[in-house]
Amino acid sequence: MGYYLAGFPEKSVREFTRLIRFSNVTAVNKVKLGFIVNPVAGIGGRVGLKGSDGSDIHLKALALGAVPRAGVRAAQALRKLELLKDSILVLTYPGEMGENIAASIGFDVKVLGAIKQGNTRATDTINAARIMLELDCDLILFAGGDGTARDIYNTVGQMVPVLGIPAGVKIHSAAFARNPSSAGEIAHQFLTSSQPSIRDAEVMDIDEALYREGTLSSRLYGYLRVPFIKRYLQGVKTAISPGEITALVDIASEVVISMKPDLLYLLAPGTTTRAVTTMLALEKTLLGVDVIKNRELLLSDANESQLLELLETQDGKIIVTPIGGQGFLFGRGNQQISPHVIRKIGTDNIRIISIPEKIFALQGQPLLVDTGDTSLDEELSGFKRVITGSGESIVYRVST
Repeated sequence: MGYYLAGFPEKSVREFTRLIRFSNVTAVNKVKLGFIVNPVAGIGGRVGLKGSDGSDIHLKALALGAVPRAGVRAAQALRKLELLKDSILVLTYPGEMGENIAASIGFDVKVLGAIKQGNTRATDTINAARIMLELDCDLILFAGGDGTARDIYNTVGQMVPVLGIPAGVKIHSAAFARNPSSAGEIAHQFLTSSQPSIRDAEVMDIDEALYREGTLSSRLYGYLRVPFIKRYLQGVKTAISPGEITALVDIASEVVISMKPDLLYLLAPGTTTRAVTTMLALEKTLLGVDVIKNRELLLSDANESQLLELLETQDGKIIVTPIGGQGFLFGRGNQQISPHVIRKIGTDNIRIISIPEKIFALQGQPLLVDTGDTSLDEELSGFKRVITGSGESIVYRVST
């Protein structure tokens, strides 16, 4: 990096070489795509563990019935590159860390390193990224969450373009696509474009131990170089400012007044939803899903199976607020409200609440859903009512 061709002041030699490969592909001169899957990413989400960092959390999640989904989401992204497979060499790690997926789709695969199947560690991700950097990958595509992004950043810095396939629980970083399909679209356009755009994207992560105790402590670790197509990328999470407290009170008042007897109210995580329980003089787990019935706290920090059990015999509504700066309603930090839970409660029984500033900050970009069920995501899309104050609401677009 750093050496430039005459007449191409904005292109490095390495980037220029990448651009011409698709017009002159040979068996030994293919575009090199690094592909890393963190197989345990997001495994704690639906069972209410709010993360998957640490082998003890992984084992606890499995004991609670969690099913790994990172591989499924990684495959959705890689299939978007299937038409280019004759021009791509996939550099990946063994088995569940990428080899199985890439080979099943029909890519030319070069397997690197070694792992202990069923017991992968952060060091495996770090070693994979290091080797891919040494082999001069054109792009590293990884499936994971903020912890995976942090490990890759600490290994490659800004020396190679990187793109995240969202597969974790808490995805606050801006290095991720909006959903797996979007990740594949970005990678496709980046690898084939004559003038690819790249931006610096924040790598954020939180202290999961504090997170599970209800304290959100995030930190900026640095910036990854990410292929930039705005409509396909998510933003970095932002917080509510102290000056927006009045708006929270107005929204909470609107929700509380409309509550009906004997109906379950599933409150998704967030500061905005916590304002509802504060008005009712109830405790709210800031980062969990709580259930209210008859204005009393019925269940605190519920997981998917507990919610489904309640909904077997009772009707309810979901109260959800978008993540500031990103706009996600489902699929980020509230996986306990799974596709099964949403279908059980009914898509017509979802109430979206948001302070106006969150909506304005989106600058016309839609609110987002990424439940992992593409057909449900389509059902949730469209123009939806958003409560923004006491007696006030707007109609805003929801998309995948």
